[in-house]
Amino acid sequence: MNATPQGERARIVFAGRCNVGKSSLVNALAGQPVAVVSEVRGTTTDPVRKAMELLPLGPVLLCDTPGLDDDSRLGGLRMERTRGELRQADLALVVADAARGLGEVERLLLDEIRARGVPGVVAFNRVDAGPVAPGALEEAKARGFPALAVSATAPSGIDELKRAIVAALPEDGRGPRLAADLVRPGDVVVLVVPIDSAAPKGRLILPQQQTIRDLLDAGAMPVVARDSELAAALDALKAPPALVVTDSQAFAKVAALVPPSVPLTSFSILFARYKGDIGELVRGARAVAALKDGDRVLVAEGCTHHRQDDDIGTVKIPRLLLARTGRKLRFEHSAGMGYPADLADFALVVHCGGCMLGRREMLARIRAARDAGVPVVNYGVLLALLTGILDRALAPLGPMAE
Repeated sequence: MNATPQGERARIVFAGRCNVGKSSLVNALAGQPVAVVSEVRGTTTDPVRKAMELLPLGPVLLCDTPGLDDDSRLGGLRMERTRGELRQADLALVVADAARGLGEVERLLLDEIRARGVPGVVAFNRVDAGPVAPGALEEAKARGFPALAVSATAPSGIDELKRAIVAALPEDGRGPRLAADLVRPGDVVVLVVPIDSAAPKGRLILPQQQTIRDLLDAGAMPVVARDSELAAALDALKAPPALVVTDSQAFAKVAALVPPSVPLTSFSILFARYKGDIGELVRGARAVAALKDGDRVLVAEGCTHHRQDDDIGTVKIPRLLLARTGRKLRFEHSAGMGYPADLADFALVVHCGGCMLGRREMLARIRAARDAGVPVVNYGVLLALLTGILDRALAPLGPMAE
């Protein structure tokens, strides 16, 4: 269970003022002391995350956050961390002090959650010390949020809170399947996995693992081969495969070996559809032709990793873009949660596949670029364009990719 990637877990973010019992409530839901609990104001200085199974929902990630009224010297930075977590939230759990009810901080937070389109639940904590302030439950519900009275320390209302969380989360917040909806049970799918200096020793990277599992869940039969053995793998099959999925960096070699009649795409393009807005990313690819001398290009990744000599984000993509456009471009890079808040000065955002990010976070990054009027594309879509096979690589996805 704990091997489920964070990006595949429903992310439940606890938010509210300092000292309203957010950490205690995280511990009560988790059934173990995950977060440090103290009467000292501002005890939680950074987000604390706990992976767990919340039945019948499945794997979730509980995220404890610093208080939104932290007036310490570092309070502003801590509150930015909280808002960064809210941007990724599949559900926001607003924790308020029962006796105090809803104040300006809580009302502004609820308005922000609604503006983001994030489901929310309001938990009035510490009812063991006294009842909920008159009208508070009714006001929260009138604002469109389920609300209930709980005590993290008694404890009471915890089971009811779990049920409210499950009810508030969308049944399927992840959009389309990764690959299973592109094939039928019994179909053979060839997955091309180059093993080079950038490949992790002794294991497959996350997009490859997830694609294999999704195909197995669909009753398909994945066949995995290196690019160097692809021709032999295709010859060994009694019939052409229903689909070939390749690492984007091997697009050109694989496209030359796979007959035009066989559908071909990449892991990264599958993730563009699964995690993001494939149509927006394709439009971003088409905008490459409009780049000019001096334009700034942001290359963004959702995780941090050791850089190889021929790293895809810092070396290969800049090199290919310079060669394709013939322009003198300026490249900047971000990794992990360091995605810039202001994108207006960039001419293009090139993002990784986002395998370590949740769908909401990836969509938020795409939306931020679109709102700033900046084209955005992901690695796989861009590499298909630069290889000259974008239309072929999108064809297996159907109208969604148009």
